[in-house]
Formats: sequence, structure tokens, C-alpha cells
Amino acid sequence: MCMVGAIIAAFAIEGFLAPNTILDGGVVGISMMVSTLTHIPLAVFTVAFNIPFVIIGGRRLGLLFIIKTAFSMAVFAVFLLIFEQLKPFTDDNLLAVCFGGVILGVGVGIVIRGGGCLDGTETVAILLNKKFNFPVGTVVLVFNVVIYVIAGLLFGWDRAMYSLLTYFITSRVLNLVEGGLEQAKAAMIITEDAKEVAERIYKQLGRTVTIMEGEGLVSGKKTVLYCVVTRLEVNTLRNIVNSIDSSSFVAISDVSEIIGTHVKKVDKATLRRRRPRMDFKITEENNHR
Repeated sequence: MCMVGAIIAAFAIEGFLAPNTILDGGVVGISMMVSTLTHIPLAVFTVAFNIPFVIIGGRRLGLLFIIKTAFSMAVFAVFLLIFEQLKPFTDDNLLAVCFGGVILGVGVGIVIRGGGCLDGTETVAILLNKKFNFPVGTVVLVFNVVIYVIAGLLFGWDRAMYSLLTYFITSRVLNLVEGGLEQAKAAMIITEDAKEVAERIYKQLGRTVTIMEGEGLVSGKKTVLYCVVTRLEVNTLRNIVNSIDSSSFVAISDVSEIIGTHVKKVDKATLRRRRPRMDFKITEENNHR
């Protein structure tokens, strides 16, 4: 999935967007600007600019995420070079925005579903969210607005507006492909190994977990875990649960708004004071009626 998605995204960039000076957001957008000004292949800057972001973000998101992201970016860079030789499919700006944005959204969405990432901006946004509680979506949006303002100054405001429209289309398509672009996902986990799962989630993702006890109509008493993660962490969460208890039941839903700081990473001293305890009980007498 990472390979296919990266190839599709590269095709969208070189076949529609780059030839018409229409920019993507994030690190790729910066790379496109620098490439246009210096006439050096886009692939070079995409790799060079993304490496620091991946290294910084990968420390928290895990080795598997780094491997998948590095692989996706490598494939993306190679096919940027290959597709650079293609003749642009259209010189009509509106067609380039529509088709380029849709195809790019499909490609990036497939990569994310595969557990990888093509742009380092979101990894840094996640880290800022954990340290300062800045909303991930807001950080990414502010970063992209700055990029489009610079693009307007360098290439004209019509290029900036076309680029912003492309970003909007790409985001909407990501909603369909990735299954929800919302930055936060709520996970309800019913497992026999609640304490081990909760501690592994904190260790690997830096997320705290609420532990409750429920009762199923047929299965009887069960331990229920509730936590909120970012969309890039969902794949890691699945791997954690499956590696500990493959019979677990996991329900993942979108979170439209978060009030409070329960998603924010807590320090190790706080964790030692708040070790998960199985002493908070909720009886769901009518849950299955």
C-alpha cells in the first residue's frame, strides 16, 4: 500500500501540479518551490527536507513507522524522477487542480492506510501536540498557510489560490480514502490483558488510557480501555493490541472535538503516580438490551 500510494502521489505531482506551478502543502510544497527556483529535481529536495522531520517524529511514533515512512518517501522520490520525463497532461489550471488534487489525495490516503507518511509536517505537529497540546490540524494548517503566502509572493497570488484549492480537494479525498481525516481517533478496547495493553500504549505512543470494567450480556465481566490517539497512531495501536491479545475487540471512531488535555503526553513521574489500576468499575446492566 505504501508503494502504490507513493507512486500515485508522485504521478499527481509531476503529471498535473508541478508543471503548472501548483503547490502541495507541507514539506513537499516547500520542495516544489525550491525546485522551481533552482531547477534542481524535486525528488532531491523532497528527500533532503523530509529526513529531519522523520527522524524527530519517528522517535515517538516507533521503528515500524520510520521504516514504512522512509520506504514510502524513497519510492515517492524515485517515481518523481521517472514521471518528471512525462509530458504534462494539461495546461489548464482548473483541470490540473481538480485532477491533481483528487489523484494526490488518493495516493497519500493509501500511504496513510498502509501506516506510512509522505510528509514530515504531520509528525512534527503530533510532537507539538504532545508537548504543548497544540491541535495537530491547526499546526498543519498554519504551516501550509505560511507556505501559500510565500508562494503568492514568489509566483503570483493566482498560484497561491490554486494551490490552496488543491489542498482543500486533496484533504476531502483523503477523508474518503483513509477513512477519516480527523486528527483524533477514539479507541474502545475490550481485552483480557488490559494492564499490559495500557502500559504498552503509554510506552510506545505516550498516550494515557482510562480503564473501566463492563459486563457483556453473554460474555460476562470484561475490562474496557478507552484512549484517544491521532490518525497516524491508529495502525500502531492495532499492532499493539493484536500482539498482546489477538482475541481483543477494538472499536475505533472519529473525534470531532476534544476539550481538555487527556490526549497530551504525561511525564514519567506522573505515570508512576497514576499506574493503571483495576479499581474503577462501571456495570453496563442495560448495554445490550
